[in-house]
Amino acid sequence: MILLACTALFLGACATGPKWAFDVQDVPPLKLDGQIYTYDREGSLADDPEILMVTEEMRDFVELYTGESNNAHNKLMALHRAIKGQGALAMQYDPFADGTARDAFDRGTANCLSYAHMFTALAREAGLNAQYQWMEVRPEWHRMGDRVAVRLHVNVQVKMRDSTEYMVDIDPLNRNEVAGARLMSDAEGFALYYNNRAMNALAVDRPVIAWQQLVRGLEEAPGLSQLWVNLGAIYRYAGQYAEAEQAYFHALEIDGSDRSAMNNLVVLYELQGRGNEQSYWEDRLERYRSLNPYYHASLGDVAMEEKDWEQAYEHFARATKMQPDDGLLIYSQGLAAHELGNDEEAERLISQAIERASFQVEKQRYRVQLKIIREQQAAAL
Repeated sequence: MILLACTALFLGACATGPKWAFDVQDVPPLKLDGQIYTYDREGSLADDPEILMVTEEMRDFVELYTGESNNAHNKLMALHRAIKGQGALAMQYDPFADGTARDAFDRGTANCLSYAHMFTALAREAGLNAQYQWMEVRPEWHRMGDRVAVRLHVNVQVKMRDSTEYMVDIDPLNRNEVAGARLMSDAEGFALYYNNRAMNALAVDRPVIAWQQLVRGLEEAPGLSQLWVNLGAIYRYAGQYAEAEQAYFHALEIDGSDRSAMNNLVVLYELQGRGNEQSYWEDRLERYRSLNPYYHASLGDVAMEEKDWEQAYEHFARATKMQPDDGLLIYSQGLAAHELGNDEEAERLISQAIERASFQVEKQRYRVQLKIIREQQAAAL
């Protein structure tokens, strides 16, 4: 498997909220410094950056490195080598290198999202079946001041006619960072492009541009709850607390477990001195954490670092009960069992982890640990 996006920051936490059918005309205007800003849909569409556009130079690149092969697998490998190899494009990872497919190609640097744009465009030009893929990153259970960081990672899946799937990534996540994955539509990929432009604008104190870019992203994919959370953050920045609350609730209508939206509600109600509602969402977050296997896994990781093997075992046991198909959680529970001296239990758990591991590299790592445990047992006899 090719393990060739990156990290974007999503800002950040009444039991019911307002609802509306999506139309850009329904998005409340931005009110800032005595001015009212509305969304110019026609002007925005006229400024289409053509995110997946392939230039003549890009076509020549694809033809040069893949044109002689009729085999899809060989085309993919040749394209990957040409992009990453030192003698061709020599693409380098840069977490701040946003942009379109053309931007990344011309610049020679990319973050996960711009790389996904570029590789998708080039792979399709080569006749390959390439799609954006959303990688669900395990939650990070902490607040950062009045903002909550939520990691987003995007890469590319290339599927062959025989259903073999390859994952192409410029900056692969560690396996213990991944909680799941799903394919994305082109529209969702485009929406994230506008989202990143919005967050970059907000970072340099240009909230009007940030708001316009986010609304443009919502035109592409109004079903991405993260964009609504970020829109709410801009309204909060402008002091439009009612509009911020509305955006956070809309995010929760889309995804009732969106912890960033919950965190943002906590922050908003704290700012407004609405203690009862703040407490409600703090309690809701705590309940959400208690029902999330990766929260318990994070507690298990901390216990492992502190060599508290009993606590680690209990936390991982709870996590695996909630997520019984995650090989890494089972493996971690097995390691804790081994440290507690229960090698029979450790062997059973690590053997299960091998069966349920998604990637061969994981299976191999688990087999090595299982072999070490068995050798230690034999030496103790």
